[in-house]
Amino acid sequence: MRVHSAIPLCAAVAGTAAALQQIPILSDDEQQRVLEPSSSSSSEEKPLVESSALQDLISGDRLEVRAKKLYEIAKLGEDEYNHPTRVIGSAGHAGTLSYIYETVLQLGDYYTIANQSFPAVSGNVFESRLVLGNEVSKSAAPMGLTPPTKNKQPVYGDLVLVDNEGCQLSDVPDSVKGNIAFIKRGTCPFGTKSEHAGQKGAVAAIVYNYEKDAVQGTLGTPSPNHVATFGLSGEEADPIIEKLQKKDRVDSIAYIDAEVNQILTTNIVAQTTAGDPGNCVMLGAHSDSVAEGPGINDDGSGTISLLEVATQLTKFNVSNCVRFAWWAGEEEGLLGSDYYVATLPEEENKKIRLFMDYDMMASPNFAYQIYNATNAANPTGSEELRNLYIDWYKDNKLNYTFIPFDGRSDYDGFIRNGIPGGGIATGAEGIKSKAEQAQFGGKAGDWYDPCYHQLCDDLSNVNYTSWVVNTKLIAHSVATYARSFKGFPERTKSVAPAAYHEEVKYHGSKLFI
Repeated sequence: MRVHSAIPLCAAVAGTAAALQQIPILSDDEQQRVLEPSSSSSSEEKPLVESSALQDLISGDRLEVRAKKLYEIAKLGEDEYNHPTRVIGSAGHAGTLSYIYETVLQLGDYYTIANQSFPAVSGNVFESRLVLGNEVSKSAAPMGLTPPTKNKQPVYGDLVLVDNEGCQLSDVPDSVKGNIAFIKRGTCPFGTKSEHAGQKGAVAAIVYNYEKDAVQGTLGTPSPNHVATFGLSGEEADPIIEKLQKKDRVDSIAYIDAEVNQILTTNIVAQTTAGDPGNCVMLGAHSDSVAEGPGINDDGSGTISLLEVATQLTKFNVSNCVRFAWWAGEEEGLLGSDYYVATLPEEENKKIRLFMDYDMMASPNFAYQIYNATNAANPTGSEELRNLYIDWYKDNKLNYTFIPFDGRSDYDGFIRNGIPGGGIATGAEGIKSKAEQAQFGGKAGDWYDPCYHQLCDDLSNVNYTSWVVNTKLIAHSVATYARSFKGFPERTKSVAPAAYHEEVKYHGSKLFI
């Protein structure tokens, strides 16, 4: 069995794919010179940050050098995972944390740095199979953070149809004992459904979709009552439901070899020593990858963009404090950002005027995506932030599109705790439309990132056109609010509007309801 241990943190532009920048390969010495911090004057001599000046300091050369460094760090995970990775608990992630910390430390007393360690859950599925009747399932996918089947061996049983959506223990019939629960998706978290099946003695559970699509979900916080759980497409489930409703017997074989481990990992937060500490502009990216690959786009690109903006910001003064965060455990279910916000005292919560999320800035088949945050469904100020992104793309004669504000990245905990938020992205496993091909170039019908959550998310998996453009937009967002919050709404409540809680079905990259 693979055992994860906590490894201590070292303390010390045209919008088309055809316009992809060709960045020269630099020697090691040249790379070092590119990233060498320039000597800076005292804070009294520095000018107040100005957007165009900060944007002008963003270069593809520097992004590329940092990407190469991050890929070398990902190789530290090879001994344990047999390929590069920066998943939490790995040597690759420990190296990433060290790199972030040391990079900020080199910027001198411009920032204070805090390392926030927290308990996290790391899950891996090594092998799985689901047989329904005489057929091997084509759509079955193990839930994130699922436990294995008993003794990591196949288990056998009849499928037992659960009443309603399995959200009440009474929905699960006693006949599920020693069998496999068949549960409809909806109403409550997948973890609740699995827990109820386990409490009634099921040997495994299957959550089937009410739509034809497959279910890529997570059980969330582990429970001793969770059982090995699969998600299943509605298309594959329909004929099975018909048989079960006729009282026909459908047998099944379920097998999952998985592990769920408790580890310690770390958020890194850097805040300017200058600027009003009662009015902070905050932005974040996640420092971890999935276990399957090095995560150079997801979210090495966001991690590097933040490092580069933080580096160039040191050449300026700020009126409002700027707080950069690199979250751990995003890929396991937004663990780091959730922990950070949950442990904020109320008075500290109110000091954060807005949070900006920067996850996947350089997808190869990119679109310029803006989270469609509105004040009606999100904390007041979210819409104003959305409009800042719109105006910047328009001013730079670039197309943009909206994507749902649906809980898929680290903004979720901030929104749920009343902090206005938003962000930009360039696309994950979604499919580019013909209209978007006309807007952004690239290839319609393909994923925005064909290597999303895969081994090939490496140095070849970033588009420098979109990366430079969006890093400049990040710089613009920082400069705007570091300079002034004039016209931006004051903070009010510390809870999200009810509409957000009701509509959001994701918690990170996986569905949880």
